[in-house]
Amino acid sequence: MPRRQGYALLIALVAGTAALAAAVAFATTLLSGPRSAPLPPAETQAAARNPVDPAASGPSWIATWTAAPVGAEAGTEGGLPGRTVRNVVHTSIGGDAARITLSNLFGTTPLVVDQATVNTRPVTFKDATTVTVPAGGRVVSDPVVVPVAPDSDLQVSFRTPRGGGPVTFHGYTHQTSFLIDDRGTFTTSNWRYLTAVDVRTEQAVGAVVALGDSLTAGSGSTTDANARWPDVLADRLGGRYGVANAGIAGNRIVGVGRGTGGQSSTDRLDRDVLGVAGARTVVIALGINDVQQYPQEADPQRIVDSLRALTDRAHARGLRVVGATLTPFEGFATWTPQRDAVRHAVNEQIRSGKIFDAYVDFDAAVRDPAAPNRLLASYDSGDHLHLNDDGYRALGDRVDLKSLDRARTPRSDAL
Repeated sequence: MPRRQGYALLIALVAGTAALAAAVAFATTLLSGPRSAPLPPAETQAAARNPVDPAASGPSWIATWTAAPVGAEAGTEGGLPGRTVRNVVHTSIGGDAARITLSNLFGTTPLVVDQATVNTRPVTFKDATTVTVPAGGRVVSDPVVVPVAPDSDLQVSFRTPRGGGPVTFHGYTHQTSFLIDDRGTFTTSNWRYLTAVDVRTEQAVGAVVALGDSLTAGSGSTTDANARWPDVLADRLGGRYGVANAGIAGNRIVGVGRGTGGQSSTDRLDRDVLGVAGARTVVIALGINDVQQYPQEADPQRIVDSLRALTDRAHARGLRVVGATLTPFEGFATWTPQRDAVRHAVNEQIRSGKIFDAYVDFDAAVRDPAAPNRLLASYDSGDHLHLNDDGYRALGDRVDLKSLDRARTPRSDAL
């Protein structure tokens, strides 16, 4: 065969092979359609909590639920050996995969978990079914391919084969969870070890974190009704933002009061707000315990300065900050005219626009117009400080949704 004809035949064969490959690829695309992006590798510690980049495209990890660790659970110095903890949590947004965060923040010995599930789907940690959480530490699981529905209950279970105490917990949850051992299944109102559930989603643009006290945690609301004001807010947002509840009953801006108020918001801001996956906006609803709880803060300016310091720290991480006015509490055991005057002075500065990017007037939402230092009777849980379900709905409905996602603007005192 002449050399030129040989070259021509070779070229024809190559071209034919390329055309066949292109045809196969085109046909495969038609049959299979677009494929979703693969799950990212597991992340641990602070790397898993990085806020969402607003300019990023594609799926992101965003918190659908959080609980701030409060302290060491009384009577659990030896941990919960051989027990299965089944935490029931309520989601704000959905996704096609989930990951969980386990905290041993208040433990003094390593915590071993040898089985974990999300809605019965097995959970792994760096591809292993067993994980050890160091004392004072936390771990983030591998992604779990499990459909997570918005506005629904999710069961996150894990077994602790041996002691690892004391247990890091969040009490007064207003949610029924379970503790299981060889004697049976027992109900509990505590969330144990679990501090976050994140979902992989293309629908939400970020998370709103509610940093607050018992009024954010939902004290006085109906158990299992998910009637806390952040739950109401999540329903109104309709999946655009995840809502992370960082409320702790008894919490203060500065210092630790009586009871189980946890670390102050000043001390826990980095962990419970800035560390939340996808955090874009924080709503700060704090200060009433500084006013009324021993030791009471008599200088409103100190409360205002502390609120401003929280705002500045959130701004340094690019978050928008919305603040809430302090609600009435006349009739509660600690109320005095002098303490109420401190509350009014703080509210005056919040309304001035000199502390936050925007504010929500919780005080105006629930006060009695005929007796503005008191809660409206139809919103009062009965102790004249905490709200019932209708009262929390009034708070959740009061939030201006536009205030949560407008571009951050300088405070008026910085102009």
